[in-house]
Amino acid sequence: MPVPGPRPLQELLDRAAARIERLAPAEAAAAVADGALLVDIRSEAARERDGVVPGSMHVPRTVLEWRLEPEGEYRSPYAGDTDDRIVLICDHGHSSILAAATLVDLGFARAGDVVGGFEAWRAAGLPVKSAPTVRPAPGERPGMGPPEPA
Repeated sequence: MPVPGPRPLQELLDRAAARIERLAPAEAAAAVADGALLVDIRSEAARERDGVVPGSMHVPRTVLEWRLEPEGEYRSPYAGDTDDRIVLICDHGHSSILAAATLVDLGFARAGDVVGGFEAWRAAGLPVKSAPTVRPAPGERPGMGPPEPA
């Protein structure tokens, strides 16, 4: 039987969420229309299964910090500046909370995420398209490609 008391993971999520901007799907879409960079941190398998948001940039969660690190050796040429508004989207809106808080630690003061993730985005009737059929070339680093065509 579980022991009553604090739930460490929920406390971690709550602390991280307090440090970022959490956006409903329609708010995130409006932010993107206004120039925010939407970064899809889902796995390649999830993108192939469920589709992608047009205009989003794919940076798998496993390499996010390396692709966005200011002045980093492995930074994506498409990553925004630390002054830019960056909105992360994951499958269900949980891992993006922690990832966005990490971006705040890297200097991205305007990092946020989509509440409910891709699942909520799609349920809101916002644009989704099939994942690209072209995979990265062998040896190409994941998360270095340009945003999806709009």
